[in-house]
Formats: sequence, C-alpha cells, structure tokens
Amino acid sequence: MRQKLKFIIPVLLLSGVIFLNQFSCLKNEDTGPQVFGNTEESPLKKDGEAAKACEIQDNFRKIFEMYRDSVVFITTEQLVRVRPHPFFDDPHMREFFGGGRSQVQKRTGLGTGFIISRDGYICTNYHVVQNVDKVFVKVKEKHYEAQIIGLDKRTDIALLKVKADGDLKPVYFGDSDKVNVGDWAIAIGNPFGLDRTFTVGVISAVGRSDVDMMGGSHIQTDASINPGNSGGPLINIYGEVVGINRMIYSNSGGYMGIGFAIPINTARSILAQLQKFKQVKRGYLGVSVLELTDRNAQELGLPANEGSFVGEVVQRSPADRGGIKVGDVIIEINGIPVKNYKDLLNIVGQIPIGQRIKVMVWRDRKKVAMYVTITERPKE
Repeated sequence: MRQKLKFIIPVLLLSGVIFLNQFSCLKNEDTGPQVFGNTEESPLKKDGEAAKACEIQDNFRKIFEMYRDSVVFITTEQLVRVRPHPFFDDPHMREFFGGGRSQVQKRTGLGTGFIISRDGYICTNYHVVQNVDKVFVKVKEKHYEAQIIGLDKRTDIALLKVKADGDLKPVYFGDSDKVNVGDWAIAIGNPFGLDRTFTVGVISAVGRSDVDMMGGSHIQTDASINPGNSGGPLINIYGEVVGINRMIYSNSGGYMGIGFAIPINTARSILAQLQKFKQVKRGYLGVSVLELTDRNAQELGLPANEGSFVGEVVQRSPADRGGIKVGDVIIEINGIPVKNYKDLLNIVGQIPIGQRIKVMVWRDRKKVAMYVTITERPKE
C-alpha cells in the first residue's frame, strides 16, 4: 500500500505540472529576450525641419557651456534675534518654567549672480543680499566669501566682489533696447538650490513699468524663473545678457509663466556708480506730484491726460530756483514726454548731477519753458 502511494504522488505532481503548463500565461514560444520599442531609426532624423531645430538646440548647448563658469551660486547668512513665545511674558511663567530669553538663530538664503569682470566683480539683486551678515559665492566649484561693494534698493541691483585664484569669465553684455517681443529668452540660475538650471522661453513684453511702485522698466519673459533665480542673467540667442532676472508673478510662490528682468542698459549705469561711489547718485528736481485725472486735465485745458501735476515745490530746490510753481503740469523734460509721475521719476533720476535741463510745463492753458539745474537727491 505504501509503495502504491509513493508511486501515485509523483505521478499526480507530474500531471499537474503538465496540465498547468498548457494554460500558463507565462508561456512563451520565443527563446530569445523580449525587445521593446521600435528599433528602426526615427524618420524625423532625416527631416529638414528637424535639422533646423537641431541648429537652435546646438546653440542652446553652446550658450550653456559658455556660461557654466560665469553664472554663480550665491548663499547668504544672517543672524537674527528671535523673540520668545508670549507665554513667557508672564514673570510667574518664566520663574516656574525658566527660559523666556530671546535666542539668536542663523538664517540662510540663496540666489544667483553673474560675473561682470575678470577681477571678480559680480552682479546680483539687492534683495538677495539685503541685510545679511555674510555672502558666499560658488565659482568653478570653489567657494569664496564675497564683499558687498554697493547696493541700490530702488533698482534692486547689488555689486559684489570676490578675490578669486585666477581670472574669471565675464558675461557678454547685449543691448536691451533692441529686445523685441518674440525673441528667444534664456535663464540660467539656481532655482530652489538646483545650480546651473537652464530654461528657455521667449520675450513676452518689453517696457513693463507697472511692475512695482518705482515705475522702473522691466522685460517680461515666460522662461521659467523660480525662487533662487533672482540675480541671474536673462540671455538672448546670441549669448548676450540683456537683463537681470528679478521677480515673478505668482499666486503659489512658484513659476506661472510670468517673470520680470531688469534691462541690462539700466543696470550698466547703476553698476558703474556702485563701483565708484558705493551708492547711486540720482538727479533731484524738488517737487511732489499728484495723479492727474481726466477731469483735472479737462479743467486745465490739457489736450490729453498726460503729465505730472505739481502739488508741492520744495523751498530752495532746483524746481523752486527754476520757477516751477504749484499747479504746473510737467509735460516734457529735454524733449522727452512725461506721461505720468513714473516717467518724471525715471527721467530726472537718470540726469547727471549739475546738468541744466529744459522743463516744459503747462500753465494758464499754454506751454511754458523753464530751465532747471539738477542737483543730487538728498539722502532719505
């Protein structure tokens, strides 16, 4: 009986294996390994239009290689005193639990910059290094502590300097006045600490003056810009820097396709003054202006609602000495139209100290020419 069982069990097992093998989903008649994907060459490789796209792609790669050691990673440190929890305002709680003293914490930040001279000058944003205690720059995989040479809050530009081991590779400056909507736009930076991130888009708009309260002109782009890109270069298809990436419009804090850059032509003069004076010396007229409404313009007899209405003239200021009065509407400076107070602020701010200018005002329903010598804006 035992011998029969020994014989029957192997037979049953063998039959089960044969039976299952006939219906197994893993059964494969091919003996070779499975090959996935089409192994033939893509037909687009020989397509003429694809070849044109590859030329642009190659240019992108050349720009990245050209600037891989010119765009720098910036980190900052700031020591801040943290106020204790209001719980410890009660002296009994302090006595019972102890503590209640303020503590010093180290905050860190990050941003981007780019080299503008062989001897180590670096351009970035003011807000990247604002109120920090130390600034460190990563160049060619080496870390240096940077010196803050000068800051300009109004344009959000800062000039740094590092003592590098050898000559550095400065970027090429382009002409931001020649930037047009639809041009290629390339951003290189360190978003969220991811260094040397390369993104591509186009110029979405130029001359955006309603981005901040200062009314400075900005270039708008849809090239991806995120926290950490601040201070990095906006580059054209020729590898020329045409802007300094500054900020984004976002409801979430991240990229939404709307970024803004400071035109490099604006930055040139600012950087030169920061190197020479450690600050920016701006022209000063000495007037306070009010918004001109359509009703005001009609009552004053203006042909259009354009100009800056003078609401106050500072005593012994250039405007006061030049004869400008309350109620005048400034409509031109040196032949440049003044459409609003932002235009007035930008035009006067760029005029060299000591220059005599022609100011055209609207007074008593007619144009009147005044001559004013610009002085330096008093320190705030």
